[in-house]
Amino acid sequence: MRKLNLFFKRLIDCLGALVGIIVISPILLCIILLIKFTSKGPIFFRQERLGKDGKVFRILKFRTMIVNAENTGTGLFVKTENDNRITKVGKILRTTSLDELPQLWNVVVGDMSLVGPRPPVPYHPYKYQEYSDDQKKRFNMKPGMTGLTQATVRNSVSWDERIPIDVEYIEKFNLWLDIKIIFRTLQKMINPESIYTESNKSQKQKNL
Repeated sequence: MRKLNLFFKRLIDCLGALVGIIVISPILLCIILLIKFTSKGPIFFRQERLGKDGKVFRILKFRTMIVNAENTGTGLFVKTENDNRITKVGKILRTTSLDELPQLWNVVVGDMSLVGPRPPVPYHPYKYQEYSDDQKKRFNMKPGMTGLTQATVRNSVSWDERIPIDVEYIEKFNLWLDIKIIFRTLQKMINPESIYTESNKSQKQKNL
């Protein structure tokens, strides 16, 4: 049954990503033009991430920060919306998660899925071999554009606290769960919340 679910998951990924690219192509074009004419640098941001079974791939995003931002300031993380490395257009894209849309192409080529654990960079917070056997379960499926973590706690908890949620998704995976996560994610995009607001014990952070 699980193999059948995985087959249909890949089918939905391909069809969903291709249809999505076509349907939102006017939005993609508008974002491309806004980035092109409001800041210097490339339109897209590419970064190595850990995928299924720890395989490294290059994730694709719209650039939301100045060029070489990961090597200045606080590096990989953005702790406040007033970070001067973020462009004006980038601030909107990050808040609404529209900067993630180019990952539809990662889904088409098979590096990612529409739903799954978000892929970390290969060297932070851990290298693949540094994860425990239980934690490595989060890499048993392709990483997703969104996932159970994004539909629930998003970035409001630490990486170590997110891992069990990702493992829970892997263990409970079914197509109905994927559908619920997608709709929950769309809801969050329509009614975006701050990804930088600091709580008493944790601070929301977002990877570049």
